Amino acid sequence: MPEKNKTIAVIGDGSWATALIKILTENKLTVNWYVRKKDSIEFIKKHKNNPDYLSNVILDISKINFFNNPAEAIKNSKMIIFVVPSEFLPGIMKTITAEQLQDKFVVSAIKGIIEEKNITICSYFNDFFDVPVQKMCVISGPCHSEEVALNKLSYLTIASQNEKLAKAIAIYFTRPYIKTIISDDIFGTEYATVLKNIMSLGAGICNGLDYGDNFQAVLVSNAIREIKRFTKAVHPISRDINESAYLGDLLVTSYSEFSRNRTFGKLIGKGMSVSQALKSMKMIAEGYHATRCIYEINKEISAEMPITEAVYRILFEKANPAKEIEKLTEKLR
Repeated sequence: MPEKNKTIAVIGDGSWATALIKILTENKLTVNWYVRKKDSIEFIKKHKNNPDYLSNVILDISKINFFNNPAEAIKNSKMIIFVVPSEFLPGIMKTITAEQLQDKFVVSAIKGIIEEKNITICSYFNDFFDVPVQKMCVISGPCHSEEVALNKLSYLTIASQNEKLAKAIAIYFTRPYIKTIISDDIFGTEYATVLKNIMSLGAGICNGLDYGDNFQAVLVSNAIREIKRFTKAVHPISRDINESAYLGDLLVTSYSEFSRNRTFGKLIGKGMSVSQALKSMKMIAEGYHATRCIYEINKEISAEMPITEAVYRILFEKANPAKEIEKLTEKLR
């Protein structure tokens, strides 16, 4: 198991990575931080905050070693936390070999899916880098980085088939304002994290079309049942879909103004084209790529997924949002 005095690598420099580093360094852990831009490294060293994300967070840089090369960041780290948009992960992994990951614990804080392969992050590391499932863990919500920055009480789900690993990592991330929940449903948690982004995108489209709270309640209650059907089909183990890792994460992503997927969908609902909405977003809306991936996976498992199918037609078949959501309303119960 990883020990408290070991150095942890964090691969990624966005808002979620910055929030996790805030927690780790507050817990007096040393972080090897891969930051893509050298200018950003110099800025953070000088000003003690990330210039691009969560700039209000003051970081303890005495606990941070900065790297511009992912392979160098992981070299002396027993545990590696990957916190990059899923579409960028394959590019980063071109600099890292399976041999370099031997004897490492791999943690995914990525809320997406590998589009080229239509597989989850843990499946990607297991299939292509020979990382055993017993040495992997997933960090999920319900949790927005913006509220972590403000020290607002938040909950993190730590999912792993290795209970000792999950408990060890939970200790790393426990703070007075962070409570942790342990789960053994690593793949169900991953898929639920991907699916809730699609559902949030759909909720945003409906909001942009001026549907009210009454309809949103129906949409979200149908969304959690859709998530339940898909996760049961793709990874059939016993799980309570009403737990925070599933329903809680769906709720916060569907309703919060901090949700980038909801924001992306709202722009489309208000009449912006998909390409225009993508260009206007400062941060990646993982639900965009996830919609196509889940749609393709569902061709094999045939779960009933009317919300995902509606969002897919709007995003990738140029269906009229108003007409598509009107048709969806007839399928919801």
